[in-house]
Amino acid sequence: MSQYKIAPSILAADYANFEREIKRLEATGAEYAHIDIMDGHFVPQISFGAGVVESLRPHSKMVFDCHLMVSNPEHHLEDFARAGADVISIHAEATPHIHGALQKIRSLGVKPSVVINPGTPVEAIKHVLHLVDQVLVMTVNPGFGGQAFLPETMDKIRELVALREEKGLNFEIEVDGGIDDKTIAQAKEAGATVFVAGSYVFKGDVNERVQALRKQLD
Repeated sequence: MSQYKIAPSILAADYANFEREIKRLEATGAEYAHIDIMDGHFVPQISFGAGVVESLRPHSKMVFDCHLMVSNPEHHLEDFARAGADVISIHAEATPHIHGALQKIRSLGVKPSVVINPGTPVEAIKHVLHLVDQVLVMTVNPGFGGQAFLPETMDKIRELVALREEKGLNFEIEVDGGIDDKTIAQAKEAGATVFVAGSYVFKGDVNERVQALRKQLD
């Protein structure tokens, strides 16, 4: 099995046919389904709640990678764990209780992941890296699909790789934003292993697009 994982974002899918879309994704061999949860407060848009995750769960064995772009995510962790999340990602910028929230995620039997926006330094999460299974580096500013990849965020990935080595930690590095068949190679070279792609995957033939991403990882 490849060390690299592709995580299509269903934010770019056909909302009227979610069951069909999740099955199409699974058929491509993509390992993760990335589910963006937006509250209209931490980010401008509103997307899905735990009910959507729960309704999709019986239709897929993919890893459900739930990205909570919400203020005070600690109030919602149990709902998403119950709904069937396998990974819950919370923003360092969204809560003063990041340490306790990450511990809570693990206590619910879900993999904890911490997220940093493009403007947030790695320094802001150094104190919680030992608590997580994944760090999600935003390669665009969160809240809207279809944005251009920010190459300067690759330095954060390199910094995280060095910190992981130095401290003997074992977290994956995920990237989210502007990932396509060209930018994925930059993220891979920097040290990312999980790649979120939304607009790129769903604006063409889903299987062809996932295979094009996979080809860049071989």
